Amino acid sequence: MTASLLTPLTVRGVTLKNRIVVSPMCQYSSIDGSATDWHLVHLGSRAAGGAALVFVEATAVTAQGRISPRDMGIWDDRHIEPLARIAKFVTSMGAVPGIQLAHAGRKASCAIPSEGGKQLTPEQGGWPTVAPSPIPFLPSDIPPHELAQAEIAAIVQAFAAAARRAIAAGFRIIELHSAHGYLLHEFLSPLSNRRTDHYGGSLKNRMRADLEVVEALRGAMPAEMPLFVRISCTDWVDSGWELQQSIELARALKPLGVDMIDCSSGALIPGVAIPAEPGYQVPFAAAIRERAQIMTAAVGLITDPLQAEEIVASGKADLTLLAREMLREPYWALRAETALGAKAEWPIQYLRAAK
Repeated sequence: MTASLLTPLTVRGVTLKNRIVVSPMCQYSSIDGSATDWHLVHLGSRAAGGAALVFVEATAVTAQGRISPRDMGIWDDRHIEPLARIAKFVTSMGAVPGIQLAHAGRKASCAIPSEGGKQLTPEQGGWPTVAPSPIPFLPSDIPPHELAQAEIAAIVQAFAAAARRAIAAGFRIIELHSAHGYLLHEFLSPLSNRRTDHYGGSLKNRMRADLEVVEALRGAMPAEMPLFVRISCTDWVDSGWELQQSIELARALKPLGVDMIDCSSGALIPGVAIPAEPGYQVPFAAAIRERAQIMTAAVGLITDPLQAEEIVASGKADLTLLAREMLREPYWALRAETALGAKAEWPIQYLRAAK
């Protein structure tokens, strides 16, 4: 019998050849938002390595929405061609190209991690950040500008414009980034959203920005194109965003045309103790899948083929997303096929090494 991890999955008009996905991972290697040869080789090698879906990293829908000056962007038409090279090559390897659209909110304007990751001052090339409320991520950060309703509307339209560029570049799946303390997650959590208008307060109001972005994305996307949303299922902090609210969000997103909830967690506030262990976020995916009746993706310390197989076979999630393990082993999916008793379809250029 074929392992569950290796079975195809059809989502709207797209069929994935297996349930193994390269998670979006920032490379901090872009130039003025544009993808480079690094991205082509990095993502192309994972596509050649047998993954069914390869996501481009968090890609900023506005220049202000970048985490760092070296982040990927899709706020201008000039970003389309470099991304199209990646989408074309990923497709040629039998994988589906996907892109994650993002806005960093109050966590924008930072140095790249290898240079400390701290917020940049204007003298260092930084720029003003924005958020639902003027609450900085770190006490030492410059407080973000509280978005006016007209500014929120402009960001919603920036997401839609980014989706149209992504489609023009050849991407076949779009994921909305609403996790890890970035802008849309900031709207969701009462720890970062202290607004008193209809974008703050009640759960319905705090979800409003996400729902408006999803509606705008669906309006820009073909009906056959899948839409994923990545969320932090919990802030891991009392009185913060938590699983039951994530379930309610998933229930609200499904009728708007969201097909998959990508279940991550945390990163809204610093210094939080997270009980990270293999598969520690899988229970979130299982709960949302069961209680919101929507497909889910599991992510977080998934490293072993038998572990990934159990997640899918037991019905805890529909897809497994790998991040750091894919950095260590670009051909993880091919090795997983062998480990699960299937014939691995190595690129013909590498057949000598596959024997």
